[in-house]
Order: sequence, then structure tokens, then C-alpha cells
Amino acid sequence: MRYASRRFRTLIASIGLVAVAAMAPGLSPSPAASADSSEGSEGSGTYDVLVFSKTAGFRHGSIPNGIAAIQQLGAENGFTVTATEDAAVFNDTSLAEYEAVLWLSTTGDVLDAGQQAAFERYIQDGGGYVGVHAASDTEYNWPWYGGLVGAYFAGHPAQQTATVKVHARNTAATAELPKRWTRWDEWYSFRDRPADSIRVLADLDETSYNPGRFAMGDPHPIAWCHEYDGGRAFYTGMGHTNESFTEPAFLSHVLGGIQMVAGVAPFRCEAG
Repeated sequence: MRYASRRFRTLIASIGLVAVAAMAPGLSPSPAASADSSEGSEGSGTYDVLVFSKTAGFRHGSIPNGIAAIQQLGAENGFTVTATEDAAVFNDTSLAEYEAVLWLSTTGDVLDAGQQAAFERYIQDGGGYVGVHAASDTEYNWPWYGGLVGAYFAGHPAQQTATVKVHARNTAATAELPKRWTRWDEWYSFRDRPADSIRVLADLDETSYNPGRFAMGDPHPIAWCHEYDGGRAFYTGMGHTNESFTEPAFLSHVLGGIQMVAGVAPFRCEAG
């Protein structure tokens, strides 16, 4: 099955998860083997996720924690995880192995022109993209990527507690979140708000923290999803701290985003 079409493998994965649930309600899918955090070995999970964390600018200290947490999510939820900072994996053959590619706090220009073109083809062929935190602080000179991630990073105040207003709770990325979610993080502002075609899942309540000169006003989007150029995309601006990756609510948020773009959970991301 490794080299079957991505759309066909995603369909099979979805059927497999439904079958497991039907046979044994409440039973989670069989654990998958997780990958090495640097080399990326393969396991036998239902579907496959690539975690990409190359940085060419600021490097977040929480990246190793994020990789470990996503590997654990894979082991508990039936997908394999390959983690890498080698941009050479962005070629047609390698990318075809994955239902989702998660950009984990990447920064700066991390792909060359050929690698960018391969990732564009991957998304156009129905691939899935998850962006976490500084994924929006990446590839400012690649307009296609800017459309995929949904908005570029502008800045942030000091880390502090703030309240997230969760608007859409009928998605896998938000179903386990409270309507008002108070937590500590580094709160991003963006150069522009996401386009009207993008479904914003959650906003920041700027009255709940001090955004300083990075205030965006109301609304201040912080998580969203959309269909893009043939594929599916989910982004969350949260996830700066080490503690984020031990926080059950945040991990459910990221897991849901992975499942949505991989095609194993409903993708309810129509704007409006």
C-alpha cells in the first residue's frame, strides 16, 4: 500500500478506523510505531505523517518536545510519524508516502525552488498540511505558501495568560476545547487576517491579556482551516512553550488538525 495513490490510501485509512470503532466501541486504533526524531523510520500505522521542523531563523526550544508529543499521539491514535529537518524529503516520491505534513515551528526560508514545487504538487494532489506556531514565520517570499498557511506572523508581546474564544466546536480540532479556553502561551499577531474563504476556528480575546503594539483588534484569529489548491490545511498559532506539548487540550487540538487534513476526520472548514 505504500505506493498506492494518496487519495486511495486515505480512503482505506478512513474505512479502517470506522471498522475498528464499529467492532469495538470505545476501543482506540492499534498503536503505530513512532519514528526516530531525526532519521525517520517507518511503522505500521493506519496512515503516515511527516513532521518537518527545519529552521533558518529563530529556533524554538520546544521543538523536541513537540516531536515527542506528536510521536506519542501517533502511537496512541494509529498513525506513523517521521520527523526530519532534511528538506531533501520534499520531492515527489518521498512526499507521496504521507497523508499529512506538519510544519512544526519552522522559521525562515527552509525549502529551495525545487522543493517548493514538489510541495505544491503534493498539496495539489490532495495532500494535507498542518502548521504549528512559527510555521507562519516561514517562507515570506513564497506567496503560494502564504496562501496555504493562511497568514504570516507579525509579532508577539511577552508570554502571558490569555483567553481563546473557540467559535467552531464541530471539528476534530476543536471538539474537546471549551468555548473560552484560558491558557499560557506566546500569542501571535499576524500581518493580515485570513482570507474570507478560510474558516476561523478560534480568536483571541484581546481584553484578556496585554497585546501591546501587537493588538489586532476584534477579531484576532489564532486557529483556522481551509481547502487550498486541491489539498487541506490547518493552522494553529499556539504551541510556543514546552508545556503546550503536555497539555491535553492543546494536544487534542493538534491531533484533530492532523486527522482532519489526513482525511480520517470530517473536514468541516467551509467559511461562513
